[in-house]
This record gives sequence, structure tokens and C-alpha cells, in this order.
Amino acid sequence: MTRTVRGVVVTTTAIATALTLSACGTSTGGDPSADPTDFVSGGTFTMAINEDPGNLSPLTGVNLAQRALVPFGYESLAYINPEGETVPWMAESWEETGTSITYTLKDGLTCADGTEFTAETAAANIAYQSSPDNGTFWFGSNITEDMTATADGNVLTIESATNNPFLLQSTGAVEMVCQAGLDDPDSLADSTNGTALYALSNIEAGSAYTYTKRDGYTWGPEDVTSDTEGLPDEIVARVVADEATSANLLISGELNAASVIGADRERIEAAGLDSVGILNPIGQMLFNEREDRPTSDIRVRQALTLALDQESIGELVTDGSYLPSVSLVNKIPLTCVSDGPLWELPERDLDAAADLLDEAGYEAGADGDRGLSIRFLYDGGTPTHGAAAEEVQAEWAELGITTELVAEDPTGWSTDLYQTYDWDTGFIQLAPSSPVVLSLFFLGETSENGGYNFMAVENPEYNALAEEAFTAPDADTACDLWLEAEKELIDRVDTFPLADTESPTWLNGATLEMPGSIAPTTIRMLG
Repeated sequence: MTRTVRGVVVTTTAIATALTLSACGTSTGGDPSADPTDFVSGGTFTMAINEDPGNLSPLTGVNLAQRALVPFGYESLAYINPEGETVPWMAESWEETGTSITYTLKDGLTCADGTEFTAETAAANIAYQSSPDNGTFWFGSNITEDMTATADGNVLTIESATNNPFLLQSTGAVEMVCQAGLDDPDSLADSTNGTALYALSNIEAGSAYTYTKRDGYTWGPEDVTSDTEGLPDEIVARVVADEATSANLLISGELNAASVIGADRERIEAAGLDSVGILNPIGQMLFNEREDRPTSDIRVRQALTLALDQESIGELVTDGSYLPSVSLVNKIPLTCVSDGPLWELPERDLDAAADLLDEAGYEAGADGDRGLSIRFLYDGGTPTHGAAAEEVQAEWAELGITTELVAEDPTGWSTDLYQTYDWDTGFIQLAPSSPVVLSLFFLGETSENGGYNFMAVENPEYNALAEEAFTAPDADTACDLWLEAEKELIDRVDTFPLADTESPTWLNGATLEMPGSIAPTTIRMLG
């Protein structure tokens, strides 16, 4: 079951500044069924990504630029459209129970290397993903160690040792790799081997990644084939780190799609360009809870958040497009997102914050300084993060807290979050499509042990509710448990969802769907 967050139709979207997400639908500029007489087949669709993706393997990594490119080379058993509906893709149909799901694959599936993609290959994918030794992106969330898969002709059966009310949403979303790629995973770092409509044809590291349309493709969602009118012959992902440059290239027509969320969007709006939309948790804060960091103390985390004027910072970080967060799940299909959260963020209370810091041993000296220094990370490439971070610094200074602001680039993020762990908090976003995926970051192993829990969170109440939700008898019960679990994360201040916004990916000369990231089979070039 999928519960819908709110009645608002999101009309703007972003490619990947933070792990973001979409609410309901796209604008007319993103509808590939609109005005088909204007579609022109062939040519090149050029999009911007804000950093080099590096390793392109769909099996590992959480780099946002990388995840944005995964759909261009790989496909899933099912497709989730912008309305959150699950429709056939590699599989033509499925049947599920609480402990198993059986997919019937479409006929004629072939890989980029020309080999046939079979149910046996699909079963091998599930086996690879379910092994903790492989440390894949989906392990522990969509695919668990207690899952097994078998093949019989063109039928794939996945079984779970425990009840799982979301087998379709979880297993149906996993990108399938062809057998040669599973046999040699390292080969996927700089090549693609999936069943996708497009295959990687050229790499200019740090500059551009080119994907070329394959012939003979017949199995796309909504009956898309290689011959569908309006498809481009090539897709080029250009690395453009500067938003002003992206805006210039969009307006001139050198780019067909780019995320621009800062002041330059005014120029793009004035040029009359359309956009598609995703919900962006741009103001979410996470905390480093390792024992050697001050933020390991819940009283410090509570004090830091109580000292913040949420609306003031929210307006800055969203460039005036502030939306209060209503869920930690913010990506289609918005699994278990209700009409409102069980949690409620506290109002600003400087006196209560000061008392908590006193209790934690950070008492103010004669000069007001508490001897507490916080290392605050933010994305140097996100225009609104800098001003909002400075406001956070100023508000914490009222309590005698020293804040070191760190504008991160891709190398800095990787170093601080996953190597040195030299950080306390910051604008660090997650954009999961379900609470199961969210649990990967809060319930799973720490990054030191090969997991994605880079914050080193240990929340026993959350863990117990999550474990119960995994094996709930039905989706309604599971969702109720997940909502309670999410409340535990907020109550313990393991995360602070300060502000959301609707982030635009702007379009020029093309339409598309973007149920999270750009869906290549939905791109249509305009005349």
C-alpha cells in the first residue's frame, strides 16, 4: 500500500543536489504524451549533472550523480510512474503473497552485449544482491539476506523467509545487471551492461558521458520501443558544476535539462521554459553520533535544534520557497507517507537550549563562550546553502556556540562523511522512496563496517519498531509501525528535517517524466 503525502501537485524538480524526491506528477513540460505531433525523433538530448559520477556501477555507491545515470543503462522489473503507480517493465505481470512474488518476464529481453536476459539471470541478480559479502546499494533495504530466487522458463520467483508486505515495491525497483556484469562487477565501473534502451558509448571523465540508443528494444514501460516517436538517438550527461553556467546553456538551447534552484532560476522562468518537479529535503540536518563528537549527546542535539528559527532558515535555504517537512520519505512511490507525520518539530526555545547545554557540561563562561565547537557541513555547489549556514552560525552564536562552516565539494563530502568522520552536523539530505530504504541509513551497519549508517546512529526504539515492521502481516500494519519508527528518529534528534522545497529541473526542447530521476524511455524531443 502507498499512502499519499498531500494534495499538492509538484510542478518543479531537481536532478541531484541532495538525495531528493517527487510528490505527484509532472508539469505539462514533462508529459511525454503531450502534443505528440510536435515530437521529433533522433538528435541528442543533453542534460547537466553537477559533479562527475566516477564509478558507474549500479551495484554499489551512493554518489548522487552516479545514481542519476544508473537508469540510462539499467532497468527494473517494474516501473513506478510519477503518480506512484507500479506498471510492467521487464516483467509483464506478477503475483505476490506475504512471503513470495512471482514475475513473468517479457519476451525478447536482450542485454547491451547482445546476450539474452533470462529469468535465470534475474535470479542471479537477486542472489548477488542478497549476499552481505557484496555490499550492494540495495542490500538490507530492498533486498535482504533471507531472500532467495529461482527461475523456471521465463518465470522468476523471489521468496522471503519472513513476511514482507512490500515485495513488489522493493524487488521490482532493483536495477538488473546482465550476466557478464555479475560475473565481472568491476567491469561496470566504466561500461554498462543492462537491458536499457540506451547503452554507454563514450566517457570523457570530468566532462561528459554519452549513451546511444539501441536497436531492437521492444519492452519499455507503456509499450515504448526503439521506434517510439520522439526518442533521441543519444543522451549526453555533461558535468556542469556551476548553476549560472547551466542556466546560460539552458536558455541558449545547448542543454535540454538541468537543475537550477538558486537565483538563476528567475532568468530561466523569464525565458518561459517548462520544468518537472521533485520534492527536495534541502534543509534536512543529520548528526554525527560517534562517541568522540559533541553531537553524540542527545542533549547537545536537542539544544542545537531548539536554538534554530526554522522558518527563517527555511526561507533562506529554499530561496523563499519554504515548505515544512511532513515525512522523511520523499521519493516516489512515497511508501507509507500519510497525510501528516506522527512527529512534530519543537518550537524555538533558547532558554531550554541553554539549560540542556549546561546539563551536558557546556556551561557559558564570563564571556558567554561555552567551549562548544560544531563543524557544520553544507554543499558549496548549492547556492542557498551558504546563506542559510551563516544564519545557523549566527543563531548558535547567541548561545555561545562556535560554528565552523565547511563548504563541501564532492571530494570533501566523501572524505568527511566516509573517511575521517570529521563533522558534527550540516545540511545533509536523504531522499528515500520508502521507510525500508530509509532504514538502510539508520538501522544498518556503520560505514566503518561497510554499511550506509555514516552517522553511527544507535536508536533502540527505532530498531525494534523497524524490525517489527519488516515482518508485519500486511501493508497497513507495516506503515503504522514505520510511522512510529520515524517519530523515534525525530524525538531522539537523529535527524532534523528543517525545510523542504520543490526543486525544478528545467527543460528546453524536450519533455520527460522524472519519478525521482530522469526516466530515459520517457524523453521526447520537440520540434
